[in-house]
Amino acid sequence: MGCACQGKNKTKWEVVTTVEDPKTSTVKERVVFSSTSKPTAEAVGKRYAGSTLREVPPKQ
Repeated sequence: MGCACQGKNKTKWEVVTTVEDPKTSTVKERVVFSSTSKPTAEAVGKRYAGSTLREVPPKQ
């Protein structure tokens, strides 16, 4: 049986890449994938060169 919390109390994992804006020379972070499964996020993160994995705590 599935969880009734609908993801509200689950930790999320985001794959983040950095993008440099050539016009303003500023570096911005861009979320390219988000999941509640850490292994899935790690697998997707391997597809993006220079990406990082960050943990997003659940909403209170």
